[in-house]
Amino acid sequence: MEMEELVVFIFIETDMYIGGGPDGGTGGKGGDIIIQGNSHIHTFLHLRYHKHWIAKSGFPGKGNNITGANGKDLLIEVPIGTIVKDEKENIIMEITQNYQKKILFKGGIGGKGNSFFKNSVYQSPHYAQPGIKTKGNWIFLELKILADVGFIGFPNTGKSTLLSVITKAKPKIGNFAFTTKTPHIGVVKVNFNSFLVADIPGIIEKASEGKGLGHYFLRHIERNSVLLFLISSDTKNKKKEYFILLNELKKFNSNLLKKKRLLAISKSDLIDNDKKKKIKEFFLKKLEENVVFISSFTKEGLSELIKKLWKLIQNERKILN
Repeated sequence: MEMEELVVFIFIETDMYIGGGPDGGTGGKGGDIIIQGNSHIHTFLHLRYHKHWIAKSGFPGKGNNITGANGKDLLIEVPIGTIVKDEKENIIMEITQNYQKKILFKGGIGGKGNSFFKNSVYQSPHYAQPGIKTKGNWIFLELKILADVGFIGFPNTGKSTLLSVITKAKPKIGNFAFTTKTPHIGVVKVNFNSFLVADIPGIIEKASEGKGLGHYFLRHIERNSVLLFLISSDTKNKKKEYFILLNELKKFNSNLLKKKRLLAISKSDLIDNDKKKKIKEFFLKKLEENVVFISSFTKEGLSELIKKLWKLIQNERKILN
């Protein structure tokens, strides 16, 4: 995924029909600008280089009092989870369902042909009413990622690598912090079922206060059903890191702590079994958190991780239904 915000300028044309002769028909209405949700689209990438949208004009009226055809509507398809704002960034609507649609701007009204003004006094009027043009305007599109599972962790904890291994997604991966700057989504297959996972850019301390584009990242977590916390095995103070993550979520939105969560220790191939046992006992006894050890390199624990996540997701879906 490469962007989550988009600014689009909307402009609608309509026909300005000025007829000649006494039998000129009315001009056609300009096309509407319509926005619609599409569950098969997950980003704004298809809109990235198309920022000016113009609906089709209505067609001129014709002789014999024939009304001109209406202009074709313009459909803008966006991902589920899109928030539409006006030029003052007031929320117009939120796309939450597939095929949900709304007319953002109505096309202009076609002008009246000269036959409309014919009466007993004016048998052959040469006046025709111009069509009404609507004004263009800016709209802002903001996307909150809709995914079953959101990956939560500090930068460089292996979130992107995990996403690339358990899905077919291809996020940018590197051995330095903040490789991921926008969320990426992947599909995990479970037998004949599947679920969506989102690689949320790394969270740092004071992210809830906006540090490191914290608000920009954290807002996506609000749409995840289950949270997967990832802490690297080479982190010196795992307890501290875990509590920083919890605290940042709490300060941003305390309801995030009510979500089901699972803790995974990544890069587990770097530690031996004795170390794993101590880590597991600590989190289980002190924090009542069960731990899954995973390695995207050796594939250790990935099957167990997927099974546990799928179980949590199924429970959440039952509650929603």
